Parts: sequence; C-alpha cells; structure tokens
Amino acid sequence: MQVELIKNIFRAYDIRGIVDKEVTNDLALSIGKAYGSFLIKNNKKTIGVSGDVRLSTESLLDYLTQGLLSTGINVISFNKLPTPISYYSLHNDNLNVDAAIQITGSHNPSNYNGFKLTYDAKPFYGDDIQLLYNMILNEDYIQSKGTFRSYDIISDYTQMIESKIKIKNRLKVAIDCGNAAGCIVAPHLYEKFNIDLYKLYCDIDGNFPNHHPDPTVDANLVDLQNFVIKNKCDVGIAFDGDADRIVAVDENGAIIRSDILISIFLSKIIKDGDSVVYDVKCSKALEDMIKKFNGNPVMWKTGHSLIKNKMKQERAKIGGEMSGHIFFADDYFGYDDAIYVGLRLIELLSNQNKKLSEIVSEVPKYFSTPELRFDCKDDQEKIDIMNRVFDYFSSKYSFSDIDGIRLSLDDGWALIRCSNTQPVIVCRIEASTKNLLDKYEKMVIEKLLSFGVKTNEHI
Repeated sequence: MQVELIKNIFRAYDIRGIVDKEVTNDLALSIGKAYGSFLIKNNKKTIGVSGDVRLSTESLLDYLTQGLLSTGINVISFNKLPTPISYYSLHNDNLNVDAAIQITGSHNPSNYNGFKLTYDAKPFYGDDIQLLYNMILNEDYIQSKGTFRSYDIISDYTQMIESKIKIKNRLKVAIDCGNAAGCIVAPHLYEKFNIDLYKLYCDIDGNFPNHHPDPTVDANLVDLQNFVIKNKCDVGIAFDGDADRIVAVDENGAIIRSDILISIFLSKIIKDGDSVVYDVKCSKALEDMIKKFNGNPVMWKTGHSLIKNKMKQERAKIGGEMSGHIFFADDYFGYDDAIYVGLRLIELLSNQNKKLSEIVSEVPKYFSTPELRFDCKDDQEKIDIMNRVFDYFSSKYSFSDIDGIRLSLDDGWALIRCSNTQPVIVCRIEASTKNLLDKYEKMVIEKLLSFGVKTNEHI
C-alpha cells in the first residue's frame, strides 16, 4: 500500500517530522523496505537498528524492522540507545554491520521523531535521502526474508570508552540528560571514572517534563547553571535528546558552547598545518585559536553529516558546530558523541591545575548572540523569506554564501540561514563589543521581522 509522503520531512541529513501527522508507522515500514532494498542492491547484508526514548519510538522501531526484514537484510536490534552508539556499531569489531538506522527526534520537542541513517560508516544524507524518497514513492522494493537478532552493544561501548579516558584528579561534575536518551548510558558510565557525579533529569521520560532536550536554548540550561553554582561543581554538562550534542557550564555557571570547547582542546590535538573544520555559526574566536596553534581553519556548511564528510576530506583531527556537535578523530572515530566529548572535557580539566573559566579566559573574547530562531509558516515560506534576505543584504555588505549568508561587518559578522530540520530561519551575530553587537542585532532582527518571520520563545 502506498504510504502518503510529505516531501519536506526528507531533509538535508535526516528524515524528521511530527509524529502521526508526518512520521507514521506506515512511513517507518516504507523506510525499512526502501533502505533494506538499497543495501541489498549494494551487496550489503546487515543493519543495526535502535531508537531514542520518545513515546513513539518503540512502535516506529517495530515497523521499521518489519520493513527491513522483508527485503532480505539481516537486522541486529540494539534497542534504545543514544545516537552515538548507533554510529559506534559500524566501528565495533564484534559486529559486521554495514549500515545503521537510529530512530530519534534529536533536540526537537517530544511530539517529533525521525530517522538518522548511516551507511558504510558514513552519513547517509542529501541526494541519498532524496533517492530513498523516490524509492518509497515508486515502491521500488526487493522482497525476500532477512534474519533478526538482538545484541547488547552498550557493554562494548562502555568498555571502549573506559579504555580511552583517564581522569587524573577527582572532579565534581553535574550532568543534565534532559530525561532523554543520555540517561540510558551517561550516568552509569560517568560513575565508573574518578568523578563525584551529580545527576540532573537523569530519569527517562519521553515527555521531557522539565525542559526540551535542546541545550542550544539558554532557558534549558538555567537549572544546570543554578545546580553547578549551588553545589560548587567544577563543570556542568548538558546533552541533547539523542546525546550527540553537548553544551558545558563552567564553575561560575557561564555557558561554554562547542566552538569555545573546541578552542580549548586544540593545543593538545593539532600540529602545524592541521585542518580544523567548523560551521558558519562558530565564533571568530575559534578561527583565532586555530591560527594561534598554526592550524588551517576550514569554515563549512552547518550539518553534522556535512561537517563529518568535510573532516574526512581534510583529514581533520577535530571539528564541530556551534550547535553542540563535536567530532574527535585523533583517538576516536570522527563522529559526534556528546557522552565521550564530556569525558574528554573532564579529562582535560583533571590534568590541568586550572578552573574551566580560567582555561576559557585564554580564548579571545567576542560578544555574540545565542542561536536565534525565527518561525516561518512552513518550509516554502522559509525559502521565500530567505530569498528576500539574500537580495537585501547581499547588495549592502560583503558576504560568504557557503551556507545561507554570512555578512562581513565592521568588527563583527551576522549569519542568516535556513534551518535544515525545522520551518525556521536561524541567525547568529557577533561583534567585538557589546554595543556593536546590540546595534547589529537590532538591524538584522528588524529587517527579518519586516520580511514576515515570527519571533518565538527563544528570541
């Protein structure tokens, strides 16, 4: 039976939408049939499947598995996991996994869900996702019968992480799992190390009753900030809904986003000429620090799949996005794993006789907005408004169009781009002084509002 398809949920680097309205059990079944058929046609035999803790995940996982098995692909079920462990399955020597699918709504509210696909240890995105859309549209499926088994990959993952992290001096650490997938692994794993662990919202609840599992929104970090200050913790760590993104809080409650986190890791990782890949939303402070250590700054498009692939092309040992994705490829696998990144941060702190705020103070200081989001009615309106944005600003300022439009301003910059995951226009602005930032922010927001965007609770 032909499933009703909504094309705009087949996005740049995943498939994601509102449960029951856009993401349905029938869609999961069809994705299984299409992806299984794709794998069989490419002489692949085995796929790992897993999902996050949303209330809709279990049913979607069942239907996805049925679809995959109907094509003759062999399915290994990992059950419910953070997304990074789905990625890890393709690097696990105990398994011969050719591909993986993680059912997750990531940082979106609880009524969203979706599918992150991995193929041959690489992201499956862009044209590949559109190929999958067309296969479903045309019911281009192979029919056969695959096998099914379950596997406890969490044990393998835990042992692997334990072998890589050494925490010298004991630290007080608070983690906020947002009642999401990080709860499955992070608290138990962190307790294995030389850490006094404080747990905030580490009980699984797919309704996310305390806050949306999106640490890019400052309001979602308030409880963690207050907790760190009250309990005199050395660091606070917040994960998003599927634990592939991280934001940190220093001992004073100040928010440390991933572009600054990458900056403080550089001295231990890069050598002369090494490339560091980062997205267009990152602070100039990161570029400054890369140059300080004689590295090669490579600004690239936003999107975890896009950054990962660019890192492989550049043979980069580290990279990331301002939104919280950080990728280590020095002694790790090059994918975004917030649980591992958090431990790398704790390890860094434990080996230095400095507070996190002192380490961060060595990074150049710029004044910047968080990630500002402006709602649009739908994806088409988002595109129409973005066209007007480009026409207006490109005629007045020098700019980069790597991803959206990044304006070169006097002692600052402003980025305006379309979100690839929601009907939202994303903006970030930075300047050398607070007064200049206020001026640029007012200019950009007033123009965006005149084009018809709507403010939301994040503005």
